[in-house]
Amino acid sequence: MKRSTGARGFPFALLLACCALEGPGFAQNGTPAGAGPAAPTATPSTGTANPTLSLGMAELQANRARQALIDFQEVLKMDPGDTAANLLASTAAVELFQGQLAVQYAEKARQLDPRNWKIHTTLVAAYSAAGMKQQRDQERALLHELHKTGAPDARVATGFLVEMFPLGSYRMDAVEYFEPMGKFHTYYRFLVRREDGHRVWEVDVQSDDFDQKSWAEAHATEAAAGERQFQLTGHGDDNQEVDYRMFSGKPGYDDIRVMVVEALRSHPIPAGQG
Repeated sequence: MKRSTGARGFPFALLLACCALEGPGFAQNGTPAGAGPAAPTATPSTGTANPTLSLGMAELQANRARQALIDFQEVLKMDPGDTAANLLASTAAVELFQGQLAVQYAEKARQLDPRNWKIHTTLVAAYSAAGMKQQRDQERALLHELHKTGAPDARVATGFLVEMFPLGSYRMDAVEYFEPMGKFHTYYRFLVRREDGHRVWEVDVQSDDFDQKSWAEAHATEAAAGERQFQLTGHGDDNQEVDYRMFSGKPGYDDIRVMVVEALRSHPIPAGQG
């Protein structure tokens, strides 16, 4: 069955330090940013314009994370208590797959500003990059709770970046939604990028109502327990689409990640996309 994700992807601006999603769409480099796949809504501020911090943010936006990290570290040499610089340094380290360094900066930002819910979005990605799954999942659970009861911008966010990880010559950005998104109920979205940050493909984890109805009739006990039927579908430009597989239940993120990686390794991205 031919699917469309509607506004497939998000108008992603840049991954500053806050990665909770606000609405569907893709931007130029497609990186989860701001309070979600949308333009950044806010960045922690020291209240004083710092030209080096601004330069680092520009480097991060231009997909030059290594130089951005250098800039943020320069700011931190002068002021280790700069919350924004710590959070942005963590973001740059995540993009460079330097997990322990990302955790160091993100935890410092949390220490400096414990009431800022957006710091937890960066902590999720930092803990993922460091392989600290227990801490990652604690932060994911906290974000879901903040989405229900937290600050107004936390309640309107739609999701967050779980992790970035390399796959062959590509970079994967894994996005988790607080609630299933769109017509086909997308639970997770995996964005496939080239080294320059350009999005070339995406894999969606969906469970639409049409297929769910017939599945529930055939699996009444599982459906009553809250399980669903899911589809793993790939999407690219020019309406190209690949149906990878279907599965039932409600597996955790790590199991789904394995499925997505296997799907991409078994079915190369269609010609013209990568």
